[in-house]
Amino acid sequence: MSDPCILADDVTNMYYMTGTGGMLWKSPDLKMWTGPYRVTETESVKWMGKRPEIWAAELHKYKGKYYYFATFTNNSMRIDSVRGNVIPRRASHILVSDKAEGPYRPVGKKDYLPANQPTLDGTFWVDKDPKKKNDKGVPYMVYCGEWLQNWNGTIEKIRLKDDLSASIGKGKVLFRAYDSPWSREKDEDGTVHPNKVTDGPYLFRTQTGKLGMIWTSWVYGDYTQGVAYSESGTLDGPWIQEPEPITPPNFGHGMLFRTLDGRLMMSVHSHEKKNGRTHRVPHLFPVDDTGDKIKVIGKK
Repeated sequence: MSDPCILADDVTNMYYMTGTGGMLWKSPDLKMWTGPYRVTETESVKWMGKRPEIWAAELHKYKGKYYYFATFTNNSMRIDSVRGNVIPRRASHILVSDKAEGPYRPVGKKDYLPANQPTLDGTFWVDKDPKKKNDKGVPYMVYCGEWLQNWNGTIEKIRLKDDLSASIGKGKVLFRAYDSPWSREKDEDGTVHPNKVTDGPYLFRTQTGKLGMIWTSWVYGDYTQGVAYSESGTLDGPWIQEPEPITPPNFGHGMLFRTLDGRLMMSVHSHEKKNGRTHRVPHLFPVDDTGDKIKVIGKK
């Protein structure tokens, strides 16, 4: 199972874990899970088609409702072709429900991002300026610009309406894949440079108030997660990349959540090849956020 995101719901005292394909699992204790349950209904968004691929789903509770941020792909629609790669219609979209267990239906029918731009791994953040007292914050979607089109993946933000039904204005690049000091890939001529992939952004604030973002790329053949911190304390950055990955090799696409008893955890999936297939399994790491930077406990 890929891209596990876990919501600890204090209304039902249950944990809800997302997976690919619009599926959801439930657990009272993070150990025994029931499911999967199909929880998405997307028929009202015409460009998605009847059975879109659904990746990187996240659950966020906001103003009394539950929001489902995910990547939807319609492989029957082609929007571009770059360097021999045919690019399908792929975009981040937002669904909503009154209950954590769903069903989740689109908040609005309008596109959040340009139809000719493939985007993925949208996440949610209410941006507050730590220098302003009583700042209520502004809702944003933070997402990846697909490297297959721009050849240097991006992490971007776009403002959302207060009810998350649509976006406002245009997206803004926060940083690019090549800003990474820790990711690596090698060209055919032997040249080594940062990997071009940006994947799985997720935002957090430490107990000292530092704004950070975990995100995933590759170190040669290893799927790996790094972290960046905002010097301004807001999404505008500038974003300073940590020199070393934050998780062990072949763990990535992480999210952070607090358990019902208050412990901070990171959910990730492992990534390995077995019998010619990609095999991914959810894992949990305890996290310490008492300082200016998070620390993954148990990292080897």
